[in-house]
Amino acid sequence: LGNGLQAAVVSYTVGLLIMFGLLFLVPSLRQGLRRVWTALCQRHLSWWQILGGAIGGFFVAAQSTTVPVVGVAVFAVAVVAGQSASSLLVDRAGLGPAGKQPVTTRRVLSAVLAILAVAVAVSDRLSASGSLPLIAVLLAFSAGLLIAVQQAINAEVGEVAGSRLSATWVNSALGTVVLSAALGVTVVLFGQQWSSLPAGPGWMYAGGVIGLVSISTAVWVVPILGVLSFALLLISGQLVGALLLDFVAPAGGYSVTWALVSGVLLAFLAVGISLMGRRR
Repeated sequence: LGNGLQAAVVSYTVGLLIMFGLLFLVPSLRQGLRRVWTALCQRHLSWWQILGGAIGGFFVAAQSTTVPVVGVAVFAVAVVAGQSASSLLVDRAGLGPAGKQPVTTRRVLSAVLAILAVAVAVSDRLSASGSLPLIAVLLAFSAGLLIAVQQAINAEVGEVAGSRLSATWVNSALGTVVLSAALGVTVVLFGQQWSSLPAGPGWMYAGGVIGLVSISTAVWVVPILGVLSFALLLISGQLVGALLLDFVAPAGGYSVTWALVSGVLLAFLAVGISLMGRRR
């Protein structure tokens, strides 16, 4: 499409269409949405706690804005740095349903290791970044800060609704609205052009489905493990996915390197440290 924001709108819209289909097929999804509405009306749930989708929309918009400027490697490090730091604070404040978790030396060490893991994994690509606009790096860092908040409040909505699908539906709806509004602003005010959707291959539209799986998984896991441990597992999975993609279908001249393998191992070390002492 030549337009990252439009691609994000397409992805979110695909996910939302699927959620609308499930709305008519799954009674527990409708019941969960009614519980969320009742909790909002009775102020058992604050209005800002349903804004996870808006944060997700902001993240995608920030990604499409900063990656062309600073590159994927710098964006990844800045986001993980923000996400790791914020996860500690979100757990400490008890924003998620897992409750308050103290900031301990072990948890801080695991967060620092996660940042180091990503930095090592992309170290061979950081050298090609050149001079970095500070505003773009700060925007990526801010997006990472907010992602931890999104995961916590989405999980809280899921607990109130008694349904992971209901929390995913709310997230998808708000994210689609925010991204569509942002795309409209770029078209009307800045003359951004959009393109007609390509006919295929069909798998290119699977991003919205993968997004739904990711959101609903977070809603399920965060109440059990907390935001930090979930974030570290997510980062580890992303690095493993990157390694597999670089091995099976390398793009941009990149392939599997020892830096990436070392980053994966460091990420799993961070996960192990964060989960030490927990029962199965």
